[in-house]
Amino acid sequence: MQQEAVRIPREEYPRRWEKVQMIMKDNQLDVILAYSDDRATHGNAYARYYADLPTHFENVLVLFLAGCDPVILTGPETEGYAKEISAIQNIKVLSEFSAEDEDYPFSVVEPLEQIVKQLVQKAPERVGLAGKLYMGADLYEAVENAFHPASLVDADKLLEPVRGLKSQAEIAVIRRAYAIANAGMKAAIEAIRPGITEREIAAEAEYVMRKMGCEGYGIDPIVASGPNTKHILARTTNRKIADNDVVIVTLAPRYEGYHGACGRTILVGNPGEKALAAVEASIRAQQICAENLIPGNVGSQVEAMGRQVMKEAGYEKNFMYSGLHSIGVIEFEPPILGPSSSVAIEKDMVISIDIPLFEADIPGMRFEDGYLIVENGMEKLTDVPLFIQK
Repeated sequence: MQQEAVRIPREEYPRRWEKVQMIMKDNQLDVILAYSDDRATHGNAYARYYADLPTHFENVLVLFLAGCDPVILTGPETEGYAKEISAIQNIKVLSEFSAEDEDYPFSVVEPLEQIVKQLVQKAPERVGLAGKLYMGADLYEAVENAFHPASLVDADKLLEPVRGLKSQAEIAVIRRAYAIANAGMKAAIEAIRPGITEREIAAEAEYVMRKMGCEGYGIDPIVASGPNTKHILARTTNRKIADNDVVIVTLAPRYEGYHGACGRTILVGNPGEKALAAVEASIRAQQICAENLIPGNVGSQVEAMGRQVMKEAGYEKNFMYSGLHSIGVIEFEPPILGPSSSVAIEKDMVISIDIPLFEADIPGMRFEDGYLIVENGMEKLTDVPLFIQK
């Protein structure tokens, strides 16, 4: 079932490093330090985007110095793996990422402050820090001490926009991620019937996605049914599907560092006229947003069209989060095209339209698909039907 691998070519990574150097120059930054961990929501973004290094168990810092190739700072148990697969081959082992009661005879373990003294020739005045929100207090203190008295500047807002426009290599990888999501969704839908559990449905989807090359998930697969659909982030349980249930399936597989995402609301039997009307409104909301994914349109204005449909259906307050966002090395990736965004849609963006309906007096619902922005509009990256009744 698994096709030939599609990957980001190694020659693309130095081009990414060059963009960071330009950002540093334009913003008078002597250093950028970007943090990654293995949390699905954000954690792996910088290590994967700049080094093709999947984080697992131990954390990673990517250190950019003006005029130099970047450096990976990580823990001793990641060092050997990083040397084998990372696009960044200058790798240092941090004591801050090492267990105090372990002995690592094959690694030179040094504190961040000492490594900075070795690598940074001139005392920096301005240091860009990305991923600060996810750092622990001890690590942040170590960063402050290592670069004292330099000013620490938020670099997330500088680095994140770079990922909005996808290269042709990225688009090819994302297509594969969406093909995996598409197949997983079809497997889940086929499995849904009264008597089967949410976890059994999730297992059917996961089996198909793993067979196709899925390496992990932007969010764990969600299968929620009946009363479990009420909340935005339901957890998949052992509840059995019942007659006339509403079932939500949300899948966000990751392939070679990039995500696809597909969400569907499946009607098992007849859950009632009110639920049917809400499904129809949600589908209209997604469709009107998709029709207006045109280069030059402001994303927040497109999202507002979907919100208006849900408002007219009586569910304005149940549209619980931004319905449009980018997708890539993070499943919910900036730019987030919510009400306060001024970002215009551009060719080679990949936009997820996610129409949410939660915390209502009817079962919760989600309809989510990805769209590649092309010259005069969009290309939908999934082909799972929107209205599904079994």
